Amino acid sequence: MNLQVMNQAMIKPVALCIFRKQDEILVAEQYDARRQQPYYIPLGGTLEPGEYSWEAVRREIKQELGEDIKNLTFLGPTESIERQGGELNHQIIFMFEGEFTNRKVYRQQELIGRGNNGHSLRAVWKPLSEFKRKKATLYPSGLLEFLSSQEDEGFD
Repeated sequence: MNLQVMNQAMIKPVALCIFRKQDEILVAEQYDARRQQPYYIPLGGTLEPGEYSWEAVRREIKQELGEDIKNLTFLGPTESIERQGGELNHQIIFMFEGEFTNRKVYRQQELIGRGNNGHSLRAVWKPLSEFKRKKATLYPSGLLEFLSSQEDEGFD
C-alpha cells in the first residue's frame, strides 16, 4: 500500500449492527452501477465527533428506520480498505449485534427507511448462506469472514 496515498485518504470510523432472525441478517440493499448488480451492507453509519460507537449505532438505526434497539453487544472491530470510483475508502468498523425493541420488525420481509443521503433505504432479511455461497455480495470487504469467525466462536 502506498503510504503517500494513505496519508491523503481519510480513515472513517463506522459503527454497524447485525440483526439476526434465525439464519438471516438484516442488510440494506444498494446497487453497484459499475458492476451492474446489487450488494448488501448492515445498517449503521459514520460516527460523529464526540460520539461513542454504540451511540452512533442507536442514532443511525433510529434515523434510518425509525426504530429503537436494545441488547447491543460489541462483537469487535474490523477494518475495510477498498477503492471506490478511483478513491481509497478506509474504514475502521465497530461491529455490534443488537435486537429491535419492536418485535414486529422481525415479521417484515423488508423495511423501508431513509438513508444518510436522503434517498429511500430498503433493508431486507438475507440468509448468511447466500453470502457464503457468493449468490449475493456483502460489504464491507472482510465482513463475511468476520461474521463467520463470530459464528465459530458461538455468537450465532
